[in-house]
Amino acid sequence: MSDAELLHDTRDGIAFTTLNRPQAMNAFTFAMYEGLAEKAAEIGADPAIRAWVITGAGDRAFAAGTDIGQFRAFTTAQHALDYEARIERCLAAIEDCTKPTIAAIHGACTGGGAGVAGVCDLRIGSAAMRFGVPIARTLGNTLSRGNYARFAALLGPARLKELIFTARLVEGEEALRLGLVTELLPDQAALLERAEALARLVAGHAPLTLRAAKVTIKRLREAATAHVEADDMVALTYTSADFKEGVEAFLARRKPAWQGR
Repeated sequence: MSDAELLHDTRDGIAFTTLNRPQAMNAFTFAMYEGLAEKAAEIGADPAIRAWVITGAGDRAFAAGTDIGQFRAFTTAQHALDYEARIERCLAAIEDCTKPTIAAIHGACTGGGAGVAGVCDLRIGSAAMRFGVPIARTLGNTLSRGNYARFAALLGPARLKELIFTARLVEGEEALRLGLVTELLPDQAALLERAEALARLVAGHAPLTLRAAKVTIKRLREAATAHVEADDMVALTYTSADFKEGVEAFLARRKPAWQGR
């Protein structure tokens, strides 16, 4: 990973991370996922840091999922399982960070970007935000068990099914109504200003109280899904002809021809 793909700064006890591939709508390379996990551990272990803000560079996206070109190398079910395990390590590291985390969402927040924002403790957005996981329209793959559980906890199972089945993106006002974000700002400048102010607010509160809330709420979700498995569904989709077609169609900017195999 280029150091420039993740920009980090700390100001007065607040850590700021910017996903910095604006030319690719901040789509994640595999190394960027690993870099975020490492940063989560560093921030959690640093007593001088009291909150963490994550946002995206440029004016088009928070993060538009994973860089699709990387999927061309997938040829086996193990490649897919290893990929989902990498994503899970990244998301779990952010979710388990002992400091409050805030996602400041402007523009597209899809796929892996939605996953990263979804594990943050607080999400605020601009009026230009668009949130979703349009994989039924684009790639023909699936989410991991962990990601389905997280999104179901955020949205409820019925709304999550509707978003997956229609492959639509939720825009600002609807995101606020659904509780995907708790505040909606008029533009990117106002969003970033509010993100810093919100970080400073929570940084001033009792850190052990916030940590206890994070851990307990996560345990409640995990208890409800402890016996659910989904590796077979990951293998089914990622090794399919449809997934290969979805990747090539996405990169060629054409509509995929799904065959159900």
